[in-house]
Amino acid sequence: MPNRLATEPSPYLLQHADNPVDWYPWGEEALEKARREDRPILLSIGYSACHWCHVMAHDCFEDAEVAAVMNRLFVNIKVDREERPDLDQIYQAAHQLLAGRGGGWPLTVFLTPDQTPFFAGTYFPKTPRYNLPGFIDLMENVARAWHERRGEVLAQNAALREALAEQQPAAGGDAPLTAAPLAQAVRDLAQAFDPVWGGFSRAPKFPRPGELFFLLRRAQAGDAQARDMALLTLRRMASGGVVDQLGGGFCRYSVDEQWAIPHFEKMLYDNGPLLQLYADAWAMTGEALFRDTAEGIVGWLLREMRAPEGGFYSALDADSEGHEGRFYVWTPDEARALLSAEEWSVAAPVYGFDAPPNFENTHWNPILAKPLAEVAASLGIPATGAAQRLASARARLFAAREKRVRPGCDDKQLTAWNALMIAGLAHAGRVMQRPDWVAEAHAALDFVRAKLWRDGRLLASCKQGEARLNGYLDDYAFLLDALLEALQAGFREQDLAWACELADALLAHFEDAESGGFFFTSHDHEALITRPKPGYDNATPSGNGVAAFALQRLGHLLGEARYLDASQRCLRLFHAHLTQMPVAYPTLLAVLDEALVLPRVILLRGPQPALGEWVDALAPKLGVRDMLFALPNGAALPAALAKPEADRPTAWVCSGTACQPPVTALSGLLA
Repeated sequence: MPNRLATEPSPYLLQHADNPVDWYPWGEEALEKARREDRPILLSIGYSACHWCHVMAHDCFEDAEVAAVMNRLFVNIKVDREERPDLDQIYQAAHQLLAGRGGGWPLTVFLTPDQTPFFAGTYFPKTPRYNLPGFIDLMENVARAWHERRGEVLAQNAALREALAEQQPAAGGDAPLTAAPLAQAVRDLAQAFDPVWGGFSRAPKFPRPGELFFLLRRAQAGDAQARDMALLTLRRMASGGVVDQLGGGFCRYSVDEQWAIPHFEKMLYDNGPLLQLYADAWAMTGEALFRDTAEGIVGWLLREMRAPEGGFYSALDADSEGHEGRFYVWTPDEARALLSAEEWSVAAPVYGFDAPPNFENTHWNPILAKPLAEVAASLGIPATGAAQRLASARARLFAAREKRVRPGCDDKQLTAWNALMIAGLAHAGRVMQRPDWVAEAHAALDFVRAKLWRDGRLLASCKQGEARLNGYLDDYAFLLDALLEALQAGFREQDLAWACELADALLAHFEDAESGGFFFTSHDHEALITRPKPGYDNATPSGNGVAAFALQRLGHLLGEARYLDASQRCLRLFHAHLTQMPVAYPTLLAVLDEALVLPRVILLRGPQPALGEWVDALAPKLGVRDMLFALPNGAALPAALAKPEADRPTAWVCSGTACQPPVTALSGLLA
């Protein structure tokens, strides 16, 4: 019989609806049962595309013997980390404290009935292996500790709650803001940089867009070292197997230092920021690899991730037919049988099919092993001919792959992750002059507003038209930033009005007006064992960093002191952290950068299509601190932007409160 998860909308929870485990979703029913029966809670957190979550489900949660022990000893709660990032954030931090190392998914945490964790781990097998205890033995020992050594458990709980509270940033001081953290972050990244394969760690390697955004900002400021590190990393990633060379889009991370073999899940939250990065890298260099990679991300997005009712799905699974990567990889004979001799002569060396299989010694995961020009030269054929053969080979391989059993799709639409993709689409559409991408960004914004914005508040998740869950800081911050990108890509009155509503809601429901910064959960959110105020970037940028960045920009655009002051309070709160470990806070470093050197606001007013011609001419000249808004005649605007209408474009250029005289000639503005 299905358990209680069968009525949940989360695709991840539904994956466990037929387990013999007596699962509860997180909620008062389960929490009250634990308190009433004085039973510890077994909390399992994961997500639908997670390979090791599937492994543990098969090893343990589908096993009747394991389930019987779980049901006898614990109240069992399953959580989708994508729906409840508040819970995931708290219990990942607790795992770090309890286990002395970083966590991950699946996250397995044992809680006392008051929700305090007293033992934590990640994946556990049914029987001992991989130097891990068997899950049945572990559960028996944990339950025994709760019943027989309760005094020790409660003492540890008190210490753990105190340690979680101490992780909160202390109130900021009055030390002057300086550029020292910006220079220190470049030095720290240079020390960690892999000069051969790019990236800033050994295997496994994650894309970490925040660090690359920061380096590209420094590159625009003239830092050659930052430029070289960012561009080499972006080239190596785009040439590896962490990006789908046939279908476009990035997987979550690479298990090796060469970016060749990923864990094959594709997440929406990675691909939005990466789209923005590759568009900027193309604008900086004109390299075809960067353009092709950006186009591949958008092609994958619109083909596989766009929901019929609007917005974008969350993720694609790593597994299909019970095997990780099966959809994406090839046997040595499979690819060759599909291609003509001419196609194979180019595709084999380009994709690395002429080398030993790189995936589990039996399959190939395509990479860009050799430059196309080099292959063309070795074959003695023109580059255009080689490109045609490769395009034909890629099309054949892709068409054959489309007939395979597809990975599962997590079809919920998350506000925060949609916002990251909307920002990427709008930014890349503007930079690469793709109005069709800007239109997709606008359509996704309209979906979010129609389905996830209700009575002046955001909801966090939507599935099959049903929106639910109180929005988090990331939902508001990321969406505000996306609106500012969309307004620069194609001005719409309703987007500016909505940006102001969002900013006001952000201040009203999340800001700590006394100490500065923003809580991850709203003031009226469910009370949990701690209330984080995160400032460092993870796989996604920090909500505090993005909130401060977007409020600062909106404040300069509208001359609104409330937004500027809130941004400044947030920056002050985290300033000591920026000084001590700047590389952990790349988004807040961008806030610091624009607090030290104010962004430049360029307003254009006039008729279409002349405004569009000016925007196209200005685009290559814009710096990282420039914001360009083309305001067409007839648009209803707030007082700060209500510039006089004319029959030809006029430009106003302002930095902070200092504005230059209006410019009516494009040549003068370009100068």
